[in-house]
Amino acid sequence: MKREDVRRVDQIAIEEYGMLGLVLMENAGRGAAERIAALCHESPRGANPVCILCGPGNNGGDGYVIARHLELLGFSVHILSLVPLDRLTGDASANASIAARAGLTIQIAKSDEDLDRWIADDETVVDCLLGTGATGAPRGLYGDAVTQANKRRGLRVAIDLPTGLDCDTGAPAEVTFRADLTVTFVAEKEGFSKPAAKPWLGTVQVVGIGVPQALLNDFKVA
Repeated sequence: MKREDVRRVDQIAIEEYGMLGLVLMENAGRGAAERIAALCHESPRGANPVCILCGPGNNGGDGYVIARHLELLGFSVHILSLVPLDRLTGDASANASIAARAGLTIQIAKSDEDLDRWIADDETVVDCLLGTGATGAPRGLYGDAVTQANKRRGLRVAIDLPTGLDCDTGAPAEVTFRADLTVTFVAEKEGFSKPAAKPWLGTVQVVGIGVPQALLNDFKVA
């Protein structure tokens, strides 16, 4: 599935099928949380707590849903946002608000020093930074977050795709999140089949978001 196809599936599900973006995000986040929990329970490197790195868009919004469901599954979770919550919009803002009202720990990183201090060495780190819409290398604090995460000994999980990996070409940026597990939504992305992408993806697991089969058929998704 290409970058444009990802955007179109969401758009059609909302505009033509009448689905709510919040429902799609909830389905995605819950499915991802279940896969993360299974990985942590099965792996000798599995760790509790979990640190979820959240960016400004829907990928970050998925992170707030994941955090809530991991807490329900018994994990100690903290969210490390790279943007102030009042800069979030739409479904991401709604889920950040739910997480805050639910009492989940949310820290706002403003510097590389914050990232170094707040990402513990043995945590499972979940990458919800930029998502499929991003192009080019992660810059500034986003690049710093990826670098810090890659230094840690715990498991690393990418949501939809690793930050720094191009969705369509599979080309990694100089700074790219190195995942043990990539939980991707609806279908594997076009770039995942490229040899250059393989070292950054880890195991790839596909999670559905509840869109109708008729829509999936239009995009030739089994």
